[in-house]
Amino acid sequence: MNTSGKDAPVLIDILTHTPAWVFLIFGLLLFLGSMQLRPSSPHLVRAIALPLAMVALAIYGVMAAFGQSPAGLSALLVWALVAIALAVLVGRIRLHEAVLFDPVRRRFALPGSAVPLVLMMGIFATKYAVGVMLALHPGYAHESGFALGASALYGVFSGVFAGRALRLMRLAMRGQAMA
Repeated sequence: MNTSGKDAPVLIDILTHTPAWVFLIFGLLLFLGSMQLRPSSPHLVRAIALPLAMVALAIYGVMAAFGQSPAGLSALLVWALVAIALAVLVGRIRLHEAVLFDPVRRRFALPGSAVPLVLMMGIFATKYAVGVMLALHPGYAHESGFALGASALYGVFSGVFAGRALRLMRLAMRGQAMA
């Protein structure tokens, strides 16, 4: 075991080598997620856009980390399978009774929830951790186990986000049909 500490990166070293824009993204996601803690009445487009943007961020994470490696296609496939499975599973969960849709105004009434904040921070933390690991150990991008594990984790977050968006879209479609 190396006790000199020369090979062991220190958290301060990792943070000081992190580009400033990463902290801005973290702050933005923290802000957007914290806004979800309060009840809101977002428009249909906005209510669906945020989950879709987070799914796109997860896909970007998989492709940026593993797209050029031999495990890239497998990583994307694992992401898709996990995301689809969880989207279907979460999509079947009943919406909270306080969630309503006004088809005239095309707005939802949503209670506050910590779930979006947790999901956003999960995607960010996964992307950051994968980026740090690949910066420290570039060969991990070519290791199937690492690529598939990280991609599966991205798939979990994507699937939950997509499933939540599907539930809202179904409610909106029912509301539009009834109007």
